[in-house]
Amino acid sequence: MTSLDPNPSIAGGGDDPMITNDAEVLDPLGDAEDEAVKNRAKVGSARPSSLLYTYGPGSIMDLPGFATMPAGLDDWDRIWKRRQHIPAIEEPRLLDVARLHLGNQVESLRPFPWQPKQNPFSPDGDDLGIPARVFPQWLRCTGCDMLAPLPRFAYENTHPFRPDQARFVHNKCPGRRPRGGTKKKSSSKRQSPGVPAQHLLTCTNGHLDEFPYDLWVHRGTHCPKVESPALKMREPNLGGNIGSIVECQSCGLTRTMAEGRGRAGREKLPQVCRGRHPHLNAFDATCQALPALIMMGASNLWFGSIQSTIVMPRTAAEEQGALADRLRRELGADKLEKYSTDLGIIRDLADGRVALGGIDDDQLGQIVSEAMAPGESEEARLERRANWDPVELLVPEWEYLQQETLEPDADQPDLLVTEVERGPELPPGISRVIAVDKMKKINAVLGFTRLDEMDRVNDVARRLVKLTRDGKPTWIPATEDRGEGIFLQLDLDAVAAWEQTVEASALWQAHRQSHRRNFQRRFSETAKAVDPDSRLPSPRYWLLHTLAHILIREMAMTCGYGAASLTERIYGWTASPERRAAAGILICTTASDSEGTLGGLVALAEPRRLQDVVNAALRRMSRCSSDPICAMRTPSDPEDFLHGAACHCCTFASETSCERANRFLDRRFLLSLPTAAGELTVEGFFGSIDAL
Repeated sequence: MTSLDPNPSIAGGGDDPMITNDAEVLDPLGDAEDEAVKNRAKVGSARPSSLLYTYGPGSIMDLPGFATMPAGLDDWDRIWKRRQHIPAIEEPRLLDVARLHLGNQVESLRPFPWQPKQNPFSPDGDDLGIPARVFPQWLRCTGCDMLAPLPRFAYENTHPFRPDQARFVHNKCPGRRPRGGTKKKSSSKRQSPGVPAQHLLTCTNGHLDEFPYDLWVHRGTHCPKVESPALKMREPNLGGNIGSIVECQSCGLTRTMAEGRGRAGREKLPQVCRGRHPHLNAFDATCQALPALIMMGASNLWFGSIQSTIVMPRTAAEEQGALADRLRRELGADKLEKYSTDLGIIRDLADGRVALGGIDDDQLGQIVSEAMAPGESEEARLERRANWDPVELLVPEWEYLQQETLEPDADQPDLLVTEVERGPELPPGISRVIAVDKMKKINAVLGFTRLDEMDRVNDVARRLVKLTRDGKPTWIPATEDRGEGIFLQLDLDAVAAWEQTVEASALWQAHRQSHRRNFQRRFSETAKAVDPDSRLPSPRYWLLHTLAHILIREMAMTCGYGAASLTERIYGWTASPERRAAAGILICTTASDSEGTLGGLVALAEPRRLQDVVNAALRRMSRCSSDPICAMRTPSDPEDFLHGAACHCCTFASETSCERANRFLDRRFLLSLPTAAGELTVEGFFGSIDAL
């Protein structure tokens, strides 16, 4: 078989992006032949939403035969060079956020390198894909327990229509010696598949490295008998890989992986992080963080820093900025500068690439000038980034929804909103209902973190793992989701009055103290300078968040979509000099790989159906199968959980639905629940269940 630098990648073809083998000595998406064996590049596929939220660059995708890591954007560029025209997703507000955090060199948002096929046998998109690397590259043989790096195994992927059968095998595997018996005669044709050795080292700066099994079993030294000892990894019980035993076949030493667990185990691990970024095939110069043991499938291995926005009507300035970005991207800065005084040539160069119809010369001159203008200074950008609040992406959406009249607009094909009459039995705290028949949401990944998830991208800038080797990407991956939803707005005056009473309550003080403890413990190594009180959402956010969760659970019973397909978007903040107060929720469902959704959710905006859903949800929340334990749950020192009267039985939602990982929830903010003597409580915004 041709020697491969084993770097699988995700390639286009079919309905989902495919994962394929990428090698420095071969076409990244080509097939390698060696005599009669043909190994193919494609090794799997993933949906766009998974590639964005779960398996982005630097994450680990566990395939049936082995694991891969999507590579950094430098390797994606090699794939995009196969297209003369590189598509871009235009959303000025989200692009501005990307530039704010990553630098002014960011030119565009790009979709995944994938192309739909005209028919099942069409070659369209076969040359596209997302490059990835085999990681981890230490495998364990399932036949004889051999623990060895990748070159000791042979790669097999010969079926053209079964990329899921790609695997690494141990040729001439001797098998295991039967307990209490003699070793069976091995067959020269025996092959045993290899599986990833799941122990890795990571640090809070986002580095990830292979576990040093050789040094581990020899207590920090090398084998005294041979330079490259033969290792085995045995599973003594059914408890999983953390109890694995590593054995040196050359000198007989053994050591269990369980010794590396916990605070005491961390002191036995290497005390120096090598600064490795496998997705970039690179190392950072220095890293002062201590490595920690982590399993390949751990949920805290990869936290994507995702920003999203709903496409809203653009202002004249935003439209002009979008055209300037398009001209700069399509024509290049050199041509713009060369022909800036001859707008006729600019129009000729832009013909078929940038739509300039209806734009007169005065407007075009302003657009060209903006395209040539230098960006803001680095000092100004860093200062703006330090003061940035994620709410800034939500404010334009809230302001648009505050218009007195909302009617279908033919100039906005991606947004169709209509104000709906309130049902007579809808709780009085809900002041407005808007049916979102059609919407488009743009999502972009700015980077990722490991071990700890940051509340904001700008918390600790050094912790955001870079997507390119130089840390200055010129583009970032993004997706377009289309769907539908329902927007509910609460009475702002009523919310403000209720919020004042909550902030003075003992229950709110208990939540505040618990949040401080949680924040300091969760960010103990990375964000000690951040004031935890500045990151505690206001009581109105807790109210809106809890309301969104109970509606998602209730709507899933009647709208035709599963609860995991419904998501929330919370508009909850107090007034400030920069923005008006907000109190509203958008329950929506979107899809990134279709033209939209089926209308089952927005149909619930009909007055009678909506009031039935809302009232049923509130009544259901008056009781929980875990009561009275759930209804009385209040954090006290040393507890640091970030919810009150909420649990999996009544309020929690799936991770795909909740924007805050089931934090900041409390049924007592919705309803006045029955209390016991001495129990902390507040008056619910919607009163008691008897009043509904």
